[in-house]
Amino acid sequence: MRNTTRYPVHGANPLWQLYQTVSFWKVMKNFIVIQLARYTPFLSWKNWLYRTFLRMEVGQHSAVALMVMMDVMFPELIKIGRNCVIGYNTTILAHEYLVEEYRLGEVRIEDDVLIGANSTILPGVTIGKGAIVAAGTVVHKDVSPGAFVGGNPMQVIRSGNATGDEQD
Repeated sequence: MRNTTRYPVHGANPLWQLYQTVSFWKVMKNFIVIQLARYTPFLSWKNWLYRTFLRMEVGQHSAVALMVMMDVMFPELIKIGRNCVIGYNTTILAHEYLVEEYRLGEVRIEDDVLIGANSTILPGVTIGKGAIVAAGTVVHKDVSPGAFVGGNPMQVIRSGNATGDEQD
């Protein structure tokens, strides 16, 4: 189960009511910063943009590849540990808008995590220390430290242990 908070809405669906849930100016600023970061080839500049303008936590030596799409509405709910690699064209969401409610959930990517290209991380999940997420995975629930997961739906390929070290 993902750790999200539900917010019911009345009338039209919550995406139609978008600017009642988040400021238009915040979304515009976030969109511009995220687009700059998506194309910036300098990792230190990219992490500076995330930390300074989006209020994200990004650990030292974490590398976010080109074209990674951070949540445009609530990027401050994304926490990335140190020494992580986030692969090309990955999407990290901290919100989801449904028909009668919207949900928000913090995304926690702990230290030394590898996320393969074209993955999607859904709101309210924690990816444990030393975990590996295969390319193209939809992460819809927590990933244990040291685990290797992949697929859609995500499945555990190899489980890890509590320290995040690989098992033999």
